[in-house]
Amino acid sequence: MTTFDVYNQWSIEPVKGLGCKLWDKHGVEYLDLYGGHAVISIGHAHPHYVAAITQQLQALAFYSNAVQCSLRNRLAEKLGALSGYPHYALFLCNSGAEANENALKAASFHTGKKKFIAFHGAFHGRTSGAVAATDNPAIVAPFNRTENITFLPLNDSAAVEQELHRGDYAGVIIEGIQGVAGIILPSGDFLKDLRALSTKHHAALILDEVQSGYGRTGQFFAHQYAGIEPDFITVAKGMGNGFPIGGVLIAPSIKATKGMLGSTFGGNPLACAAAIAVLEVIEQEELMSKAAGLGEYVLQALKGATVIREVRGRGLMIGIELQLEHAAIRSQLLSERHIFTGSAGASVIRLLPPLTVTKEELQRFVQAVDNLSTTENDSSRC
Repeated sequence: MTTFDVYNQWSIEPVKGLGCKLWDKHGVEYLDLYGGHAVISIGHAHPHYVAAITQQLQALAFYSNAVQCSLRNRLAEKLGALSGYPHYALFLCNSGAEANENALKAASFHTGKKKFIAFHGAFHGRTSGAVAATDNPAIVAPFNRTENITFLPLNDSAAVEQELHRGDYAGVIIEGIQGVAGIILPSGDFLKDLRALSTKHHAALILDEVQSGYGRTGQFFAHQYAGIEPDFITVAKGMGNGFPIGGVLIAPSIKATKGMLGSTFGGNPLACAAAIAVLEVIEQEELMSKAAGLGEYVLQALKGATVIREVRGRGLMIGIELQLEHAAIRSQLLSERHIFTGSAGASVIRLLPPLTVTKEELQRFVQAVDNLSTTENDSSRC
């Protein structure tokens, strides 16, 4: 048997990680500025994280939700306090797609309605409900397409109001920052309008913070720059620093009934121990404020590079739109400079490094891009 070959992969196998560094099986060192799709939030093999999950593994790795688990309560309390949502409830699952799936389901239960508004360029996951709300034909199977999702232009409040006025919408789902679309930011005014319009038309507002949450933008959640409170906030990726865990933060107005949501592995002791350790490191090492400052440095340092059309983002969620397709440049950064980066579309490089990245490590990337710019200029003179 072989693996089902559906991934575009570099011909590199990392076998060891520490902080923002990776090593392959030949001992070659790489700088990780992608964190495995924004998953590695506090760095590879952080000692506090390793100790926490090792201790929990030696005690109890798993039991089902049929019994009490004090670690779930500790995680909910810690997440509520650090995120600024102590009055919300937490439902735990295993991934971002599941988090969005359960938020959509809970919103439908709450309102008694079945239609949702999503936005052009959206990516919410690959399970049936989440992928139906994703605007990417390449990954939406025929049976996922549904008349219950209406896609509208981002930052168009009038279009949202016109649709919500119909009265048959359970909610609106939007990313704090669109990641897969190329680091596209909804405006603060648009998010405020979504909050007001959702309330006016008795629809739930779901903020997908799977990629943009957990301190990555300098706030715990990207939507907090707009000063709004959604009805549902979905999280995953950086939540477990590599251990699979996801969750939905749910407003007090949403009432739970037994059996409406469920997950076999969701909120298991080992996952909770990992997630608690992540929050402790974020707080103790003040990683949110560091992300804000380092992100501003990168945004300013890359302006003017000749290979770059635009740099955008917040904190350590950065999109670099190039003058040409990214494949050759990303390959050059990896093979010659030993720097891992991500991508979005044909021409955008995504930076989603661990929040523990240093300014010196980011300078290494900036200098590499400057060298690419110089090479481009030299080539153009020939």
